[in-house]
Amino acid sequence: MEETRGRITKDSIRIYEDSDFAGMRTAGKVAAAILDLVGPLVVPGVTTAALDDFITDEVKRRGVISATIGYRGYQHASCISVNHVVCHGIPGSKVIKDGDILNIDVTVIVDGWFGDTSRMYVAGTSSRKAQRLIEVTHDSLMKGIEAVKPGNTFGDIGNAIQTYVEGQRMSVVRDFCGHGLGRVFHSAPNVLHYGRAGTGAVLEEGMFFTIEPMVNLGRPETKVLADDWTAVTRDKSLSAQYEHSIGVTATGAEIFTLSPGGVYKAAFEG
Repeated sequence: MEETRGRITKDSIRIYEDSDFAGMRTAGKVAAAILDLVGPLVVPGVTTAALDDFITDEVKRRGVISATIGYRGYQHASCISVNHVVCHGIPGSKVIKDGDILNIDVTVIVDGWFGDTSRMYVAGTSSRKAQRLIEVTHDSLMKGIEAVKPGNTFGDIGNAIQTYVEGQRMSVVRDFCGHGLGRVFHSAPNVLHYGRAGTGAVLEEGMFFTIEPMVNLGRPETKVLADDWTAVTRDKSLSAQYEHSIGVTATGAEIFTLSPGGVYKAAFEG
C-alpha cells in the first residue's frame, strides 16, 4: 500500500499527522497482544513451527493481516530466532530445549497500518548470562527510546544504545537496523543502534519508526545462512533482541507496541 499522508523531509522521512497516531496505536496493540498470548506456549518440547501456527491462527482470529506471509517469499506469520540466531529465524521442526532463549517477531496490518514488535522468551530455566543478556537488551531499547524527542538526532538514539551495551561488556549488531513504518512495512529512515551523538537526521514530531537493537554476548559480526533469511552470530555467541514501534510526539516518544497485559520482559514472567 502506498503512503498518502503527511509530508516528506529532506532525508526522505515521512511526517505523519496527529490523526495517524490512532491507527498505529491499534496495529501496535494487536501485535503486542499476540506476543502476550504466545508467551505461555514457549516451553521445552514445543517446536518453533507450533508457535508460528498459533500466531498464524491468532492473526486470522482477529481478522487482521500478517505482514510477513508472502513478504519477499517468506511464508510464516513470525520470525523465531533461537539462541545464537540474531534475527529472521524461520519457524520449523526445531524442538525448543530447556534453557533456550527465543526472540519472536510479529508484524500485523490493521486497517492499512503496520504494527511491528518483538520480544524475548526463555523456555524453562536459562543461564544467568542469558538472563543478563536479555535484561541488557531490553534496557538498551528503552534507553534508545528515552533519546527520542524533537530536536535530537538518530545518532543520539544509536549512541545511547551503544554506550549502554558496550558498558555492559556486550556488543551491538551493526548489520541490521530499525526502520520507518506506517502504511508501509519498511521505509526511511534506517535506525542504527550505534553511532555518534548529534549526527544523522533530526527527529521531528510525527515520525514513525522501529527501534530494535540486537545485542550479542560475544562479537557483533553476523552471517546469513544459505536460506537467505536466518542471521546468526559468527562466533556462535548468544544474541537477544527487543523491538518497539514508536511515534515522535511533541515531548518525546509514544510506544505503540507496549504489552496490553503489562508483560515487558516475557522471559521472566512466572
